Order: sequence, then C-alpha cells, then structure tokens
Amino acid sequence: MTISPRDAHVQGPLAGTRVLDLSRVLAGPLCAQYLGDMGADVIKVETTGAGDDTRSWPEFRAGAEGHRVSGPFLSANRNKRSIALDLKSDAGREVVHKLAANADVVIESFAPGVAARLGVDAAALRAINPRLVYCAISGFGSVGPMREGKGYDLILQAFSGMLSITGDANSPPMRSPFSPVDQGTGLHALIGILAALLRRSTTGVGGTVEASLFDTSAAFLGYFLQNYWETGREPVKAGVGHASLCPYGAFETADKLLIVGVANDVLWAKFCAITGLDNNFALRVLATNAERVKRRAETEALVRQALSTHERAHWIPLLDAAGIPCSAVHNLGEMSAHPHFEASGMLMRHEHPLFGQLKGVAQPLRFDGERGAQRRPPPLCGEHTVEILREMGMPAPAIQGLLDEGVVSVPRAAAVPADATA
Repeated sequence: MTISPRDAHVQGPLAGTRVLDLSRVLAGPLCAQYLGDMGADVIKVETTGAGDDTRSWPEFRAGAEGHRVSGPFLSANRNKRSIALDLKSDAGREVVHKLAANADVVIESFAPGVAARLGVDAAALRAINPRLVYCAISGFGSVGPMREGKGYDLILQAFSGMLSITGDANSPPMRSPFSPVDQGTGLHALIGILAALLRRSTTGVGGTVEASLFDTSAAFLGYFLQNYWETGREPVKAGVGHASLCPYGAFETADKLLIVGVANDVLWAKFCAITGLDNNFALRVLATNAERVKRRAETEALVRQALSTHERAHWIPLLDAAGIPCSAVHNLGEMSAHPHFEASGMLMRHEHPLFGQLKGVAQPLRFDGERGAQRRPPPLCGEHTVEILREMGMPAPAIQGLLDEGVVSVPRAAAVPADATA
C-alpha cells in the first residue's frame, strides 16, 4: 500500500514530510498547523460526526449549504486535510495503522491510557514504522504522581501557580485569556518534533517526543521560581507591571493610558530628560533599576506626575525617537487595523468555497524572507476522507462499505466518485 504524494509543487523546509494529526482542541492542532505551514502534508484524523471539539466552540461564521465554521477551529487547522473515522472500530484502527506506516510524524493528545487502548500508542505505531516520530501531548506527562491527571489550560494555570501571580494586588485569580499553556505546549512539541526529525536524518530511526501542559507551565515560570528559591518569598501580583523592573507598566497621560517600559538605566536617563525629571533625586537617587524597584511607589508617582502634563499623542513620538519602548493599549480591532499587522505578513487571507474570504493569523516565522504559505483553508470534518482512502489504494466499493458501516464519514452532500479505484 502506498500513499501518493500530494501538492508536489509545495515549497518549504518540510515539503515531502507527512504528518498524522490525531490531536484535538489547541496544543496538538496548533503544532500540526505550523508543520503544515512549513510545507508538510498534514492529515487530521477526526471522530465521525462531531469532529474536533473546537468545531462546536463559538463564535461561528455561517456559510453556504447550511455549514458553519468556528473561530477557534479556524485558528489552528489550516494547511490540513481531514479524514473522519471511528478509531474504536477495528476497520478504523486499520486505516490509521496504514496511514502511520507511510507517515513521518504522528501527534496525539489523548487522555492517559487512551492511545494504548485504541492501539495507536507509540509502541504500536513505531512497531509498524520505526522511522516514525511520535509526539504525545498530555496534561502532566508520563512520569510522576500526576501522570494520570487530565489537563486543560486553566487547570494548569492554577496548578502551576500561574494564577497566583496574575492580576492586581487585590484581585481574585485571573486567567490569562489566550491559553498560553496550550499554545506554549504546541510550540514545545513542535521544537521536539523538528529535533527528532533532524536526528532521524543522521540515524535513520524515529523516536518519541513528549510535551505536557505541566512542563510548559513550569517552564514559563522559570525566573519566578528562581527568584522564589533565592529569597523564599512568593511573588506579588504586579498587574501590568514587572516585579524586577521600574518604571514598567501602565501610566495615565493627560488623556489616555500609556504603556512605558524603562528596562535599563540608560533608558531611565533618557526618560528623565524627555519628561523633565532632571532633578537630583531622579537622576542620582533613582539612577539604578535596583533602587527604582526598591522605591517603586516614589518612582511611579514621579512618572505619573510627569506624563500627566501632556496627551499620549505628545509622548509616543518623543519616547519612540529616544528608543524608549512604549505603546498605546490597543484593542483587537485597533491592532488588526494597524498598517504594521498586514505589512508584517501576519495577516493571511484566503477564499473558502463555503465561507467566502477568511482571515487568519500567520505562523510567526519567516524562511528566506517569506511566511509559510496557506495552501489549504481549514477543512470540513471528513472533507478529504474519500481522497485519502483512494490514495491508500482502496476501491470505491470498499470506501462505500466503510461509509455505510459508519467507520468513516464525509460532509453531508459528499459522495464517493464512481471511479474511486486504486
């Protein structure tokens, strides 16, 4: 059995690489999407019927023929083909085994023990294909007393201590809303997969990569933990500020809020010159960041007083010219309408046959000055089921049999072509 290459014209560092994405929600799908952006042929394996969990998450966009698409799903599933099948069935498992035999990478994010019960764990699939790089994404990893625990981004923000340091001094626990643990785990998985593929290029043997939400959340707190171990003191909530830098945060001007990041003493001297804080106390007593952190209340009071004398539009060009990092506090509409967003290449547009023009956020990398191309819009659940089975050499009657038995599914109104032969 062979699977013919798809998109032979595709360019990118991973062109010719095949990825089997068994994951769902965010961490695994995001990792697989980035592999697709780099040129890999990504086959997303979804459950029959509902598909990936995020397909049912608001907000939705209505399309032709009664279809709708979810914003969260759109954000992590471009450059993939979708096959929908029942992994609990013997026939469905056999399809996955045949796909894995010709894959370079498998990504899964099943709950602990599920992959083994389904017969799609690393041992089973790497026995079929020793060159396979198998990436397992989990809540707490495969070792330790919490290894059986299930993980979601919020749970790990709480478990890791992340929630204890977010928000203002007197605020209740405040979730970081963009799921940093999920997204970070996807990126860590990507790093591991790329390293394993590089090793395979010299050894000829694949391997197993593990990434967990717990490991990511702990790694994100690295310098907080380092400070805690050195001092024995728990970090305090700093709002938009920074425990180790001052002034570094949000300050009111005469009209609007301004974010200022004075991250070293050279910038402080420049800031003082621009804002009129050229007195002995500011330039000598507060000359070092360590002293400004120690005297945070006094420092920030001086900064607020100085910035309140003019509007934000007055300060931004002056601070920019001096190389002092600063910004307005944008909402999403303002950021996405800013000319730099599109000029940077981070805004992607593509046409979907059912949903019209869709926008997307590009992969935050450039290769030889170019962003990864969007070759495929996020798929409908099972949109490529027949296509992939045909590539496996399965004749039309066998495909129709799997459809009739509910082992695989396609979007409504799809049909099996009469010439679907090997």
